[in-house]
Amino acid sequence: MDSEVLNMFVIAGGTLAIPILAFVASFLLWPSALIRIYYWYWRRALGMQVRYASYDDYQFCYSYRGRPGYRPSILMLHGFSAHKDMWLSIVKFLPKNLHLVCVDMPGHEGTTRSALDDYSISGQAKRIHQFVECIKLNRRPFHLVGTSMGGNVAGVYAAQYPEDICSLTLICPAGLPSTTDSKFIKQLRELQESECIDRIPLIPSTPEEMADMLKLCSYIRFKVPQQILQGLVDVRIPHNDFYRKLRGCQQGWPARTPTRREGKASLLSD
Repeated sequence: MDSEVLNMFVIAGGTLAIPILAFVASFLLWPSALIRIYYWYWRRALGMQVRYASYDDYQFCYSYRGRPGYRPSILMLHGFSAHKDMWLSIVKFLPKNLHLVCVDMPGHEGTTRSALDDYSISGQAKRIHQFVECIKLNRRPFHLVGTSMGGNVAGVYAAQYPEDICSLTLICPAGLPSTTDSKFIKQLRELQESECIDRIPLIPSTPEEMADMLKLCSYIRFKVPQQILQGLVDVRIPHNDFYRKLRGCQQGWPARTPTRREGKASLLSD
């Protein structure tokens, strides 16, 4: 009997050891795999499902939760070099009976990337309108949310397609004037003036640059393990050339702080 109990513990210990060893190996050798698993897990935990929609030969990747109802749907546009899953930390606080849609912006993550596409702000607004029509989101006016570059696109979208929108939320949007420049904007402008295109804070290529970007973009400071930083970099590096080209399409960003009159026009410009 004692040997049977011992064998049972050995088998149980071996069974538990396999996933633990796999996790440790992934953490040390393939940290980018953990990043993808992390997003996959949170999408499932929050009930977000990934789908694709096509407009002619152009493909949009998006995640959604719920179905259209009497309450307005919510479409969320992420920022420069991000992706649809950046909204998961917000989604967890939203009521589960809302219809939520988070789309990968043109050229980002699972949405088509083409050298022939127009990645200006107005060009992206047109693409998002195509996506909206693909999934018939504008059968009823919906709430549009955008942050950073996505906020700029959201503002232009609302101006160009006002009949689609019932309300608009802009979170730290690009393209709007500010009376004072933040540390982030000052650093971007300094790098722009020095023409150091390879040192754009939003396009990190090393764990150290990733840590600097997180410090620059986050209000709450937190320490991220080196392996996680490496995983975040590994996920982004294959896309960095595109991000540099995309930044070149955002004409005048970051620009000098405009006057009130110029500011009204800047949101509607390319």
